[in-house]
Amino acid sequence: MPDGLAVAGASRGIGRVAAAHILRRSPDAHLLVVTRGTSGTQLATELAAGGHAVSHVSADLGSLGSVRAAATEIRGRLGRGDLPPLRGFVGNAGIQYTNALTEGPDGFETTFTVNVLANHLFVRLLQDHFAAPGRPRPRGAFPRADTAVAGGTAYSTSKLAAIYLVHGYARRLPAGIDAVTYNPGFVPGTGLARHADPVSRFAMRRILPMATLTPFATGRNAVGRYLADVVLGTTGAPTGSYVDRNRVDRSSEESYDPRREVELWDAAERLTAA
Repeated sequence: MPDGLAVAGASRGIGRVAAAHILRRSPDAHLLVVTRGTSGTQLATELAAGGHAVSHVSADLGSLGSVRAAATEIRGRLGRGDLPPLRGFVGNAGIQYTNALTEGPDGFETTFTVNVLANHLFVRLLQDHFAAPGRPRPRGAFPRADTAVAGGTAYSTSKLAAIYLVHGYARRLPAGIDAVTYNPGFVPGTGLARHADPVSRFAMRRILPMATLTPFATGRNAVGRYLADVVLGTTGAPTGSYVDRNRVDRSSEESYDPRREVELWDAAERLTAA
């Protein structure tokens, strides 16, 4: 039976490139893409070109109720045999705002909801359905919360939170289910800045991509390939690892703070409780 792999954030940028690489290099895989609204049908059709098995489920990652409904649908489809056993979940979807005030339907700041809580809820609701070896890979008090600086702080904080949660998954998930953090580095032109002002969006699309010619940035095609390497196990990464582009590395010293890790885990469990 082919392996199943759920991917959030495969509609554009790094995730789209990674999905294409995964299907090309693992043609028997069944890819389940998690998308917002009705875009999943077209995305699944495009990715399935060439005979690949691709299906989709709809979820608004800014709404925990929507994430919970999507996870319930996935569990039902797995139980009926409509999907093959899940070998992994790739939480690649991410968002960044120009402030830290954007609030979702659950009353939480949206960067934190999408980048941290949505992935955590997916992993927790699907963890009993991962078939070993499996790998969940999650990809959040601000000064002047109405500023772009605060929005950047919210984004970077969500990335730190993802590392804390992966450390927690590594200790709590069943044996054989690995959790790995993946850092793509600076990747211009991915759509991450779609909520920025027009000048910043123009710079990200037209000017900053030239930085990929330097060591300070990486193109999305290369980064998508590196992510596929992690998903497929080509880049060996033990559970709890931090992968920086194409190599296992040590994350920041701050990311190994056990007190903060426990505080975040407890908060994520409380905030995502039904």
